[in-house]
Amino acid sequence: MRIVVIGATGTIGAAVVRLLEKRHEVVRVSRRGPVRADLEDPASIDALFETVHDIDAVVCCAASVALTPLDSDADVIAGLRGKLFGQVHLLRRAVDHVRDGGSVTLTSGVIDRPTPGASFGALANAGLEAFVRAAADEMPRGMRVNAVGPGWVAETLEALGRDAATGTPAADVALAYAEAVEGDAQGRTFRPLRG
Repeated sequence: MRIVVIGATGTIGAAVVRLLEKRHEVVRVSRRGPVRADLEDPASIDALFETVHDIDAVVCCAASVALTPLDSDADVIAGLRGKLFGQVHLLRRAVDHVRDGGSVTLTSGVIDRPTPGASFGALANAGLEAFVRAAADEMPRGMRVNAVGPGWVAETLEALGRDAATGTPAADVALAYAEAVEGDAQGRTFRPLRG
């Protein structure tokens, strides 16, 4: 398969690329690489699909929302623009460019314990997962859409100076993306298991 991985240089994206490129051709997409896209810029997503052709699957690992105080307007709009609306736009455009029977895998997330500033991330994640469940019934030409909802990634926690043992290693998170791409699930949110 020819798989486009958006966010290919991030912690999760790099792990997904390492895993998938063992069995597939992977097109690496990032904000600053040779093939570019930014979820907050719909025109860049349109340009991506004008540039890259013969796509069997699209995997989006680029979506994140910063911890944002409840009273912060600008940060909320920016976070929802990329994480939620950016991925909705990505799916809408991918449907016209992914081959029959192909797939699109988006990224939601898990907020399993209350964290100050996480309410808008929870909103984006829940909205995205509901969107994936509903959009699955509308996918044309035998296409599939799924999401992966990773919690904290061990490497991210370590970079933040927190206990990495409470997170899931990126390599284990990548397995969930591979299952979404290579399997036959439709409208599902995969939850990576801890190593």
